[in-house]
Amino acid sequence: MANKSLFRSSRGPAVPRADAWNSEGAASYAFEAEHALAQYAATGCLNSTFYATGEAQLEDLLRLAGEVEPDFLARTAIYCREHGHMKDAPAVLMAVLANRDGALMEWIFERVIDNARMLRTFVQVLRSGVTGRKSLGSRPKRCVRRWLANRTSNQLVRGAVGNDPSLADIVRMVHPAPADDERRALYAWLIDKPHDKAALPALVREFEAWKRSLRAGHDVGEAPNVPFQMLAGLPLGRPAWTAIARNARWQMTRMNLNTFIRRGVFSDDELGRAMVRRVAERLRDKEAIRKARVFPYQLLAAYVNASTSLPREIRDALHDAMEIATRNVPKIKGRVFICPDVSGSMTWTSVTGSRRGATSKVRCVDVAALFTAALLRKNPDAEVLPFEHEVVPVHLEPRNTVLTNARDLAKVGGGGTALSAPLDIIARRAKRGHRIDAVIFVSDNESWFDARRWGSGIHGTKTLRLWNKIQRNNPDAKLVCIDLQPNGTTQAPDRPDVMNVGGFSDAVFERVAEFLDGKMTPDHWVGVIRKVELGTAPRC
Repeated sequence: MANKSLFRSSRGPAVPRADAWNSEGAASYAFEAEHALAQYAATGCLNSTFYATGEAQLEDLLRLAGEVEPDFLARTAIYCREHGHMKDAPAVLMAVLANRDGALMEWIFERVIDNARMLRTFVQVLRSGVTGRKSLGSRPKRCVRRWLANRTSNQLVRGAVGNDPSLADIVRMVHPAPADDERRALYAWLIDKPHDKAALPALVREFEAWKRSLRAGHDVGEAPNVPFQMLAGLPLGRPAWTAIARNARWQMTRMNLNTFIRRGVFSDDELGRAMVRRVAERLRDKEAIRKARVFPYQLLAAYVNASTSLPREIRDALHDAMEIATRNVPKIKGRVFICPDVSGSMTWTSVTGSRRGATSKVRCVDVAALFTAALLRKNPDAEVLPFEHEVVPVHLEPRNTVLTNARDLAKVGGGGTALSAPLDIIARRAKRGHRIDAVIFVSDNESWFDARRWGSGIHGTKTLRLWNKIQRNNPDAKLVCIDLQPNGTTQAPDRPDVMNVGGFSDAVFERVAEFLDGKMTPDHWVGVIRKVELGTAPRC
């Protein structure tokens, strides 16, 4: 008779042998190329993280982009821009597509390159040579010219901020043909060439006249409605700063609350109190939040970094805005467990990675806490099991605001990583007959602590083995693994009861809701991207 310890039968799904190693050298499962590309595109900001440099991420992204069909590449770029609100990765995918299928790139150009910042990033990537070319080429130049032609003059003026390349640099590269005298004068103004001042757009004429008065020492009053960056270096008084705050768009308002305090915009007088009300109304405006493509973590950053002098009405508006920004959080039926990763790698790493002069103070653990708090807000009966190498006890009040619970949860943890730790507790409860309907992980997915016992991977990962135990007693239960960092592996591969999804925008909540409601096909997230419509006509 064969060895029973080797060939004993088991109930439930089989546990496949692990086929990869994660960044900590622990056994894991590799994603298929399409899923891995989607994961990188939805989470990768191409900056250094705890586990990978920006260069390593770019190398992986380019490798994966070369392994999938151009059609899927295009759909991924659209999805990660329109739904994931990513910036760098979609531009890189478009640059790759320019080499692989120029016609398809042209077809979707303005779906992905939808503002001046995206245009500058796309041109920067192409000219860097990382995708195999150092010049734009005829088709990308045509797309850029059409993009410029399709913008209003005021849109181009507001897009004329930022460098390497600047919008002026791009105009010099592609030599757009002006459609009229105003556009001819505007292009010349952008690149600092002689131009007909009378033909300039009204906004530019107003701005130039205002600067001349400022240099002459006159009382200039309110600043014209141009981008903040065009005014920041000028010697402005309170009236000008008040005008800037009055005209600011949503994201600029969020990012400059402390600046407005320092410049007296919220002073305790009639004008200051009126500005407090105006800014608060803007921050909690549902349509403005939608147009700004707000990441929930950006609101957390504004709240955490806000000066203690920030008026209470504006602090309250940030709370309101967070409730709106997390509107897609699903209401989940049954018994739900939420498992945020509070390990050391989550605590020490910015969610968007590190880059000199551009590192967010919001860490991965802050975003995990934020997701958890948002889920708890909609599912007050859910149990929260924060984990590192073991589960960390914490008490959260479901009726507290999302921002308050996120702040409190982010204060715990700091050890090793074991995704199996909360599952061990849940599996014991399942064995005793407790009902389990959904388990949701929010992590960087680099589990390693439990690999001391399961290091070979021959029996799969401990995470998947424990999940199978839970499934035996709760066959309808589902597992969701939300990954906040670029990653090509998982502790539990996709199957009908397991979904892996990456990203940190509120679009992730939509995917979780669809999966838990049984509205997703077995290929889960990849299936969502495959359903992206490419449109019926070229967009540029």
